[in-house]
Amino acid sequence: MPLAFFNREGEDFVPRDLAKSLWSDKQMHGVAVSGLLAWGAERLQHELGREGLVPAKFSVDMFRPAAMALTSVEATVVRNGGRILLIDVVLVQAGETVARGAATFLQPGGVSHGQAWSPTEHPTPPSIEMAPVAEEPHVPFFHSDAGWSQDFTAHQNASRKSTWQTGVPIIDGEPNSRFTSVASVADATSMVCNWGTKGVEFINSDITLYLSRLPENVQVGLAAQDRIEHDGLVVGSTIVFDRTGPIGTTVLTGLANAKRTVDFESIGYLDSGERESSPGV
Repeated sequence: MPLAFFNREGEDFVPRDLAKSLWSDKQMHGVAVSGLLAWGAERLQHELGREGLVPAKFSVDMFRPAAMALTSVEATVVRNGGRILLIDVVLVQAGETVARGAATFLQPGGVSHGQAWSPTEHPTPPSIEMAPVAEEPHVPFFHSDAGWSQDFTAHQNASRKSTWQTGVPIIDGEPNSRFTSVASVADATSMVCNWGTKGVEFINSDITLYLSRLPENVQVGLAAQDRIEHDGLVVGSTIVFDRTGPIGTTVLTGLANAKRTVDFESIGYLDSGERESSPGV
């Protein structure tokens, strides 16, 4: 069966097993939630004929557990101007809104003439030999002091992390777009910033993605940039990059959830999306 997070059922969507959260088999993970919200915003952008605008900001708030249940997507226009398009989008289950997104699309093409500071060191993906250019989803690559690999157990440490992923199609039978790919992978900010020696002990309540351009294809990386933790609350940020360089940033807030830690010393995955009985790829 082809990999995807949702099946269509009329105008609604049914989450597939690949959308299950590691926090609970009864709820969806944020990658699927963010991806479906981005799909809804992008669909309305295309219906309005505004494909020339670039998604510059995409924010997601996850304020209720999104169940593994029938889901509808509702998108509305907030502002449709000459150089800007604002779209709000929500996921609804059993008549109740479980998550919301806000997308800002801007018109590219301006020119700047001055000089301003920007960093000279940039994150890099795994080698092309290790992770060839492809659109077929695969087990994510992670980087820490252990180097690049798909072995989750090797990265359960306190070092700075990066990930390199190919976006999973949001809806079965529909090709993934570059926007839905980067918007869904953006939720991996929580893993990149909050994965430590005991696993992931924080659950994110939101994610915001900022882009100066779209990735060149459906492969994208996140590299931890900053992390600040106090009294069970955490703020983390990453640099978003593709094989040609940085393209944006992500920011999230999270809550300590140590009673339901996701321990990757006991979790592994196959490219089919199934969990391994014994981890290590």
